[in-house]
Amino acid sequence: MIRKPIITVLGHVDSGKTSFLDMIRGTKIVSQEAGAITQHIGATEVPIEVVKEMAGELTKKYGFELKIPGLLFIDTPGHQAFSNLRKRGGSIADLAVLTVDTIKGCEQQTLEAIDILNAFKVPFIIAMTKIDKLQGWESKKTSFTESKKNQSKTVLDELDKKLYCIVGETHKKGFQTERVDRIEDFTKEIPIIPICNKTGEGFPEVLLFLAGLSQKYLEKKLTIEVSGKGKGTVLEVKEEKGLGKTIDVILYDGKIKTGDRILLGGKEGIIETKVRAILLPNPLDEIRAPQEKFNSVKEVHAASGLKIAAPNLDKALAGSPIRVEAGHEAIEEIKKEIQSIKIDSEEAGVIVKTDTLGSLEATVKMLEEKEIKVRKADVGEVTRRDVIEAEGVKEKDKIKAVILSFNTKVNPEAVEEAKKNEIKIFSEKIIYALIENYEKWILEERDKAKKAFLSEIVLPAKIKLMPENVFRNSKPVIIGAKVLEGKLKAGVKVMKKGKIIGKVQAIQDKGENIQEAEKGSEVAISISDATLGRNIEKNDELMSFVPKEHIERLEKSDVLTEEEKKLLEKIKDAIKEE
Repeated sequence: MIRKPIITVLGHVDSGKTSFLDMIRGTKIVSQEAGAITQHIGATEVPIEVVKEMAGELTKKYGFELKIPGLLFIDTPGHQAFSNLRKRGGSIADLAVLTVDTIKGCEQQTLEAIDILNAFKVPFIIAMTKIDKLQGWESKKTSFTESKKNQSKTVLDELDKKLYCIVGETHKKGFQTERVDRIEDFTKEIPIIPICNKTGEGFPEVLLFLAGLSQKYLEKKLTIEVSGKGKGTVLEVKEEKGLGKTIDVILYDGKIKTGDRILLGGKEGIIETKVRAILLPNPLDEIRAPQEKFNSVKEVHAASGLKIAAPNLDKALAGSPIRVEAGHEAIEEIKKEIQSIKIDSEEAGVIVKTDTLGSLEATVKMLEEKEIKVRKADVGEVTRRDVIEAEGVKEKDKIKAVILSFNTKVNPEAVEEAKKNEIKIFSEKIIYALIENYEKWILEERDKAKKAFLSEIVLPAKIKLMPENVFRNSKPVIIGAKVLEGKLKAGVKVMKKGKIIGKVQAIQDKGENIQEAEKGSEVAISISDATLGRNIEKNDELMSFVPKEHIERLEKSDVLTEEEKKLLEKIKDAIKEE
């Protein structure tokens, strides 16, 4: 049997994710005869009859023969909900809708969403929302294919201008995209469908392509054993009045019934419990509806969203796999799956703490893509123990001795310990922002360290004295000099043929004292312990004397250019010869 594909909606804040789902949920988009839109727990089911009626002639135009039973949309949009739709090796989401604001184009979280979809190998289509915001666009409740026939050339040109900005940004991420009616090969290009969430314009194409593409390219994934033992993922763990702790589950394979023994991941190990009740909401009720509005059912088949009431769910983990009546093998499978996400190593790396297994996996994946090493990764609040762990890393690498906390609490003892030992804790509710802030901090810290290093180190420099600018012959010599290579700093000793002839007491440029002179600068310098005509001549070339320990530190650092490295070698050779 082929099940309904599971579809999730991602995009930037205010790009129209919620209003997109509101339009899907709203019965006003279809006639009542086509079939009822059914509300699941955490999901909305759109029957295939609704898709067929809305698509009309478009089904023939694009050559789709729809056989799947319908579409199941995950109700909670966004990255976090998506990351909890996880299963080993990918996601239970079969397809995604990426919403992009027509006027604003690809924004920060749009690009993060593309990265996450790519990491979890989930194909997607792009809904170009708020098309009615284009000046002069007349939006009606119809397909985009029909609507565009009634628009002026000016506004169609403006649409293309906005659309090809999106094409350019997605191309940078490695994806070929194009307006839906211009695509010749759907295996090579991702459709961009202009839509209006207010009127429903473009929704016929959205529903048709979600159904058609999933049937055409994902048939194997959608084939299930209808009476098999249920497999799903915990979407959310929540308290319900009169029921206690419950779990919202997306079932993607098999069936689940009351009385079934289930296994799922918990904060302290595997939870084994018995299904006391399976609950579904009344049609079109919100997921957070009060308990009395839930309908109790005996069994549910995939693909479905359901609420399970059962004992011992207090420490259940969102993002965890859930299995029905499974034996020892399934326990080991769930353990392996959870352990494959958590990290516990001795590597010099960051500490990661998140609120759910899904967000933990997504955060670790994005860190790995950026080649940021992770020492420990786990679910739960940041504790004093995490800070002590980071302190151990500080001895090896200060830059990695940090804690990245996503959407979870930092307890007071951890805050105190971190303050005392100068351990940086980054806390964010957006994964992208969490990693970006850490990367920004790394650059700032490296810049500070570089400045501190350069302030105390003797740099290689080569200067040529300028005979036409002699201001004093001795005690000290004051003379013009041109910096031929490197950087000359005030306070360094200078040498001639490996022999120290004095110290640069001061550097002046246009009468102003400066601390260092760059390559190409012509400045006045004063040299103590030197006498013109005795140990230096007016046309001499001098080099800075770099002490042995400074040479070693410079060779280990990355502060020198290739030219400066060669100059340092010459200075080493000159010192050896002397």
